[in-house]
Amino acid sequence: MPSPLRIGSRPSRLALAQAALVKDAIERAVPGLACEIVPIRTTGDKLTTPSLVRVGGKGLFVRELEQALAAGQIDLAVHSMKDMPARLPPGFRLLAVPAREDTADVLLTGGPDLAGLPRGARLGTSSLRRRFEATRLRPDLDFQPLRGNIDTRLARLRAGAFDAIILAAAGLKRLGQSDLPPMHRLSDTDFVPAGGQGALAIEAAADRMVGGSDKIERAVATLDDPRTRIEISAERACLAEIGASCASPIGVKATAEGGNLAIRVLLFSLDGGRSMSDALSVALSSKVAEAERAGAELARRMLANGAAALIGERD
Repeated sequence: MPSPLRIGSRPSRLALAQAALVKDAIERAVPGLACEIVPIRTTGDKLTTPSLVRVGGKGLFVRELEQALAAGQIDLAVHSMKDMPARLPPGFRLLAVPAREDTADVLLTGGPDLAGLPRGARLGTSSLRRRFEATRLRPDLDFQPLRGNIDTRLARLRAGAFDAIILAAAGLKRLGQSDLPPMHRLSDTDFVPAGGQGALAIEAAADRMVGGSDKIERAVATLDDPRTRIEISAERACLAEIGASCASPIGVKATAEGGNLAIRVLLFSLDGGRSMSDALSVALSSKVAEAERAGAELARRMLANGAAALIGERD
């Protein structure tokens, strides 16, 4: 019997559920192939600080998985795309980007939507982007840090530690969460999501064939969804060109539809005191390189209008 294909994942319930989706898809694509999920605890999982901004950002959720790939301890790593740096380090590649889930942020509350929350209501989020986007609409709210996995965050909301929290819709859907508090979808015009939100990344070592087999390599590659690949390529190119890090409070969303690619960006300074936004729409012939050029073009336009100052500002 061939050795199982080893799929690395963070140990959280959501990360394991996402890895299981990939595992099942690969096993369907390669009948008879056994896959195993290898939980790997990352630096981001170990830290208890309320904010990751000052200790390295969301890239802390990726590092140990990439180290395991480089060492040959796992064959693939499954990440939430929004946790990935805009540029991969040398030696790694995105082998596949499966079809994207819902990109929206959602507000979970005791009942009212964002506009209906009382003055001074405690809103939990450790995302600077979400905090600043909410502040533009409700500056009177009491914003408080909230870290932990989805179950922990929901438990704190139910226990009354917060009046509302903001989560990604994709995670709730992938976990099949039931018995949720009242949930309100947030407009992606006001709450431009993080680049890559709702998408998964299947990462592999650049110098090694997956599972040592061309057949397995090609099967995993079939998990790639062309539309999602186009969208995240535009988003990641924009983030890379503008110089954003995992700690930058920036939202970027690309939508590929009907031969057209629309990209919107909303960027804040790190203290939230300044913001700027821009959008671009181009005709597209389903080529990743075109999407990357469009994302980079929008970033350069924003840089010409002063985005570098916001990226470089500190609170």
